[in-house]
Amino acid sequence: ILLLLLLFSVLVVEAAASDEQESRRLSWWREARFGLFIHWGLYAIPAGRWGDGSDHAEWIRHSAAIPREEYAELAALFDPEAYDPDRWCRLAKRAGMGYVVVTSKHHDGFCLWDSKHTTFDVGSTPCGKDLLEPLVEACRTHGLRPCFYHSIMDWYHPDYLPRRPWERDARPVADAQFDRYVEFLHAQVEELLTGYGDIGLMWFDGQWESTWNHERGQALYDLCRRLQPDGIVNDRVDVGRQGHSGRILEGYAGDYGTPEQQVPAEGLLGLDWETCLTMNAHWGWNEADQAWKSSDELIRTLVDVVSKNGNLLLNVGPRADGSFPPEAVERLEAIGRWMDVHGEAIHG
Repeated sequence: ILLLLLLFSVLVVEAAASDEQESRRLSWWREARFGLFIHWGLYAIPAGRWGDGSDHAEWIRHSAAIPREEYAELAALFDPEAYDPDRWCRLAKRAGMGYVVVTSKHHDGFCLWDSKHTTFDVGSTPCGKDLLEPLVEACRTHGLRPCFYHSIMDWYHPDYLPRRPWERDARPVADAQFDRYVEFLHAQVEELLTGYGDIGLMWFDGQWESTWNHERGQALYDLCRRLQPDGIVNDRVDVGRQGHSGRILEGYAGDYGTPEQQVPAEGLLGLDWETCLTMNAHWGWNEADQAWKSSDELIRTLVDVVSKNGNLLLNVGPRADGSFPPEAVERLEAIGRWMDVHGEAIHG
């Protein structure tokens, strides 16, 4: 009986230590409550238009059925002369945000840094320079946590499966090896988590296709925790996420749930969570999209989320030249004026 009691006490102590470590990892994020999401890449160049369509954005290669080689030609046009990461971060800080999550790579496979593992990145564009490093530095200058969004899907890589349904005939899969793609994915994540100092969190996406599974999700989560023990990883690293609700099935990897474009009616009891939300209708830049939410609506949404013990990750899709749309700037500044008075009701 004494041995059993001793074993039980050891397990209780270990569990308490584990809970304390998790609480410490998440403490800054729980305090911040409000972050900036940035969707930016080659898809900003057509600004939502392709052929007769004008409702495209970051999914344009899929939604407009653009062949791989034709889409890749956009890289020759990517030269964001108005890119000013210091201004981005000043606007985020002004709005009362505590962290910035930027698309290091979206589903199209294009990377905003000069990766050693692909040429489909900024290194092969007229810009020719790493765009993540100055943003990370600007985040730290303004007291923001730098964070990366990274897509598990990759429509450019020859080993990624499945292909888009409309390109299967043009891109045969006989030589594709998904395990080799996973090695590539891990290698790029390692670049991100060893090349930029402390990163607040990894925000994965694109985990819902049939080739991804729990074993691969757990391995990717473990890689992130090994490289950045104090970092946070969202639920989309694994396959336990339940639709857009943000719920996570027990036993799957992920530090918090990610409701998308919605606020759960009662929050997510017993779970850390973060609603990601667009200011208008698209994540990436679409010049025809005028469905902008009002500043009042965005502020009320922030209050609603925080009142239910959640975080709000509010998106901006910069234009191809690297500038924020004026409508987004106007809303960030309006939120900032409100936060000047009421910020203490949000943070923490």
